[in-house]
Amino acid sequence: MLRTLSILLLAVALQAQAKIDPIQAARLGQDLTPLGGERAGNAAGTIPAWNGGLAKPPANYQPGMHHPDPYAADMPLYRIDSQNLAQYRAQLPAGLQRLLEKNPDYFMRVFPTRRSAAAPQRIYDATRFNAQNAELISGGNGVAGVAAGVPFPLPQSGQEAIWNHIMRYRGDQISFVTNQAAVLSNGAYNLLKLERDVYFLYGREGVSPQDLDNTLFYYKYKVVAPAKLAGSALVVQETLDQILAIRKAWRFNRGERRVRRLPMLAYDTLQPDSNGMATADQVDAYNGAPDRYDWQLLGKQEMLVPYNSYAVHQKDIPYDSILKRNTLNPELLRYELHRVWVVEADLRKGFSHPYAKRRFYLDEDSWQILAVDLYDKSGELSGVQESHPISYYDVPMFGSTLESIYDFKGGRYFVDGLDNNEPMYNFKAPLTPRDFTPQALRREGN
Repeated sequence: MLRTLSILLLAVALQAQAKIDPIQAARLGQDLTPLGGERAGNAAGTIPAWNGGLAKPPANYQPGMHHPDPYAADMPLYRIDSQNLAQYRAQLPAGLQRLLEKNPDYFMRVFPTRRSAAAPQRIYDATRFNAQNAELISGGNGVAGVAAGVPFPLPQSGQEAIWNHIMRYRGDQISFVTNQAAVLSNGAYNLLKLERDVYFLYGREGVSPQDLDNTLFYYKYKVVAPAKLAGSALVVQETLDQILAIRKAWRFNRGERRVRRLPMLAYDTLQPDSNGMATADQVDAYNGAPDRYDWQLLGKQEMLVPYNSYAVHQKDIPYDSILKRNTLNPELLRYELHRVWVVEADLRKGFSHPYAKRRFYLDEDSWQILAVDLYDKSGELSGVQESHPISYYDVPMFGSTLESIYDFKGGRYFVDGLDNNEPMYNFKAPLTPRDFTPQALRREGN
């Protein structure tokens, strides 16, 4: 009996780790998009076919501009609020339903679906290679056999799907300035302005798996304002397998005038200046090792999610026109109907985290997480997280321009990515790995 059970368990394990066969991999770029989405539209005609996305800038774009909205002429199809919510519940994440219920003045404008996500051809080529070569290692806490592209374009598990988000293409390097704010229940907030640099190792042209040396990217920020915090800085070296080697982080404290190694900047560690609303693993909707959760792939659904959020990205919008009491300004947000992968994460026994359960909604065309339902230790829906994305068609790359986390119990929310009154992202910044060391942090602080 035990031998039969052992054989059965081994067969299940081997099946779970089985790579995609060549016939399935050949579907990429055919009936599937190069990153694994369904190329065709839906039967109702409310989701169109994917035809390459926005791979080139529109005619009115000039380098350095806040990206002009290629869909500015679109008119809303309908509006959802607390009065007609029942009609649309099946297509809304639970967190967005609760947001509408708690805020009678809030609404969602739903626009025609535009499948704008695009990436460079070399990322598509790498993804097709990955389909037959990528594999989970370290119990699912790392990925081997890849150096660019989405690792699992035809995911067979929740872990594979979440790794697709973590390892999706976000450019080669970026320098940018953004603001974040914790908006309290009375509407009060203070802006924290950050200069940020990111150098991606994974996804760079010509990089092999051996070149990665267990590194995904390097990240650095420096506080610019307010004056009392200006000068403080942080450097992060993000590892791929964080069980093998945890992410390395150093902080320069202006008051102490010295660089300190941070023992832990992951999981449920609270983000500085977020008023306790954002944990370290909520940056970019989810980041870091997946080892503290059990992951389940629930399948694909048609859902109303943030998409093509160019209106809230435009230049010279005053930040107080975006940050309203209780919610972001709904007049500046755009929602569309898209097919998303639904992944549920349940906190494993023995671990602590404010969120005992999270339900993620991942875009089929880009693997960007678009929304997250957040459940507390008692199983109650306690918040919702949103990523408001655009196609950075000058790269091309699809990613979030603004992220928000709503705390239902506190009647407050946290926002990161406000860039309307700052220089636009520089995707060709002259960065090297040498800019992301403790020594570089020390030089910058002096």
